[in-house]
Amino acid sequence: MQKSLYIDAQKCTGCLQCEMACSYEHEGVFNPSKSRIKVFNFEHEGKFVPYTCTQCAEAWCLHACPVEAIGLNKLTGAKEVANSLCVGCKVCTIACPFGTVNYNQETGKVIKCDLCGGDPACANACPTQAITYVDSNWTGLEKMRAWAAKSVQVA
Repeated sequence: MQKSLYIDAQKCTGCLQCEMACSYEHEGVFNPSKSRIKVFNFEHEGKFVPYTCTQCAEAWCLHACPVEAIGLNKLTGAKEVANSLCVGCKVCTIACPFGTVNYNQETGKVIKCDLCGGDPACANACPTQAITYVDSNWTGLEKMRAWAAKSVQVA
């Protein structure tokens, strides 16, 4: 069973625990700027929205990489960067339509979510369950139910 991150922005309080957990998991420091997940602050609306790599089925970053440094982890479904192959050309950062592949200036390599090998630190750290790791087949179920409920009300 493939799993993926499910983000329910309505539950996000902007605590940044996900960013802290991610940076510690990957870089060994509590530093949100080194996180592979970011919480976007819509200040005027009073809302926070976590976002990270969605592990696209048609991964443009993977196809754009000229040295094939991004590969598929068949166990988790994550598109992962092989640091030993990455040359830091940043072509994948341009190819990603969501801006979730980033360049790490300290290493000269790119970084992106790798689902922490199947145990995402961001989901484990989220106190409100705004980020959960669920069966990929069900990530859109609640949105479909909400849309269906609206459709019935309009009719």
